[in-house]
Amino acid sequence: MRVAVAATPDVAIPTLEWLIESEHELVCIITQPDRPSGRGLKDKESSVSLWAQEKGITVVKPGSSSEMLPIVRGLDLVITIGYGVILPESILNVPRYGFVNLHFSLLPRYRGAAPAQRALENGETETGVTVFKLDKGMDTGPIFSQDKITIDTSWRSFELLHALAALGVQSIAKTMTLIEQEVSPTPQSGAGSIAPKITKSEAKIDFSVPAKKVVQRIKAFTYEPGAWTTFNDESFKISRAQVSGDRGGSPGSIVVENHKVFVSCGDGSCIEVLEVRPAGKREMSAIEWTRGARLADGVCFG
Repeated sequence: MRVAVAATPDVAIPTLEWLIESEHELVCIITQPDRPSGRGLKDKESSVSLWAQEKGITVVKPGSSSEMLPIVRGLDLVITIGYGVILPESILNVPRYGFVNLHFSLLPRYRGAAPAQRALENGETETGVTVFKLDKGMDTGPIFSQDKITIDTSWRSFELLHALAALGVQSIAKTMTLIEQEVSPTPQSGAGSIAPKITKSEAKIDFSVPAKKVVQRIKAFTYEPGAWTTFNDESFKISRAQVSGDRGGSPGSIVVENHKVFVSCGDGSCIEVLEVRPAGKREMSAIEWTRGARLADGVCFG
């Protein structure tokens, strides 16, 4: 098949790597226009754009649906992976077999922008990927393929995302075979749930909830925008932590003991903080941070 991939983040790269080695023709990669980023607001290319340049693959960056139309005309299929643009039906129906999307959940659960992160936030032990035909709804189209994965207890969001990206290759491969065999996708059934984009405000750590929930949120938000609190009135990110029994103390209070850093949470529970990133500094171990911070007794986060 003559195929294009519409994608922005690096989680699309495993599928792209497979496509260029497959019998299919990867005609081009469609990605979002470069966006200003950083303090200097310089235009920043997407991860897949940089990858495509290294591989010598054509990259197109349409800024509107009208610019998309001539790109997809004449294609058999367009695969979307985190493209980040809602396309009208007038575009979706142009390729011979339409558009399919690789989504990082077992639909209809976790429809939306942050399915992997919300699965971690909710303490799920299993998730997966779904390849479905795009329609005018938000992740509501009929399903071609699904594959499951067990969530490792150590995974944070970016580790789960990369595991799902690797798993998605086999789902895409199966889907393309089904399409060639003219097998129709199956409509979604059952109650769905949503996985909205994570905001910076909700990524602020609330130490008044039980330790298990605090750790789940740190795992979920440690990618973008980052799980954060405040220390000495400055933003302070906690990037890895684990539940550590009951210790009492006011939520957010910090105790250093036996070369370990503990923070009290709700219901008398406690987390051990393992990795942190203070404002303006690199990521480091929590105990390394305490050596420079010279913590006073009774000091708290938040």
